[in-house]
Amino acid sequence: MLHVVLRMIIKTIFGYRKGNMMNGMTLTQFIIEEQRRVAGASGEFTGLVNDVVTACKVISNAVNKGALIGVLGSAGSENIQGETQKKLDVIANDVMIRSTQWAGHVAAMASEEMDDIYPIPPQYPRGKYLLLFDPLDGSSNIDVNGSVGTIFSVLRCPEGVSRPTAADFLQPGVSQVCAGYAVYGPSTMIVLTFGHGVNGFTLDRDVGEFVLTHPDMQVPADTQEFAINASNERFWEPPVRRYVEECQAGKAGVRGKDFNMRWVAAMAVEVHRILLRGGVFMYPKSTAESAGAGKLRLMYEVNPMSFIIEQAGGMSSTGRERVMELQPEALHQRVPVILGSRNEVERIVEYHQAG
Repeated sequence: MLHVVLRMIIKTIFGYRKGNMMNGMTLTQFIIEEQRRVAGASGEFTGLVNDVVTACKVISNAVNKGALIGVLGSAGSENIQGETQKKLDVIANDVMIRSTQWAGHVAAMASEEMDDIYPIPPQYPRGKYLLLFDPLDGSSNIDVNGSVGTIFSVLRCPEGVSRPTAADFLQPGVSQVCAGYAVYGPSTMIVLTFGHGVNGFTLDRDVGEFVLTHPDMQVPADTQEFAINASNERFWEPPVRRYVEECQAGKAGVRGKDFNMRWVAAMAVEVHRILLRGGVFMYPKSTAESAGAGKLRLMYEVNPMSFIIEQAGGMSSTGRERVMELQPEALHQRVPVILGSRNEVERIVEYHQAG
């Protein structure tokens, strides 16, 4: 029996090599094909995305090695939100900057881990794009060997602006040119949208290339899963409390079916699961004074993930309005978010509208 299993594994591996790596499309090829769809494209955007992909490979390698290279634990510092930074937070932030600042594709960057924007050093040419990123999403999972990710968003630098300020980044989600995330789990994946669909790529470590493995990803409209931090229940508004209670009631309740609850504490990982099998992710408005309007950052997390979810047929809302239409007020603004399977998000929005 063991020999049969081994033969099946070997056949699967070599079948993958022949069918996917040799005949499939790499992420680099995919980006170039996307570039060819745009008349007069200069290749600058393609270069930027490739630089981000390179950064994700380097971060993946650091996450994968963990304690072997001494990158676990606290960095002994805090970011602008007052959160304790992990060593890998700082490393990932530095990797993203170093990978993208030099090539002349970016005019400036902004990161969840930095107080203000990062202007491109004078020795490098400036490009026409603005890059925003959460270099290591879910970093509280690092020391327990849980899955983490990287989230990024690309905006156009306003016309005629050669030295961008923070105000130039404050564009609504509908202005995004590209959004994506990487998940560093059992395998490393990058999921991207350029505004016409969502595609997923898996890193083949043997050859160092991301390969298209999940074309045209779609969020199922219906679901029996929801993700929320239940420890905050006492701070939920009535519409969210109503929805969760109905899910918890299962077949005996008004929904007439059982639900499962999930919580990974990493938005990239939560959204990835929803893309693959449906679900709803909720970090709703809180009545807690310290939490304010919301927990997650509009520019670095909520906007890019909302772009991806909408492009995959899902829906993203604060509960009261479409996330992608929000006009940002600050670089590190926090907002509530409810996103995922369209029919479930619409139900939660209706509960908010009902009061």
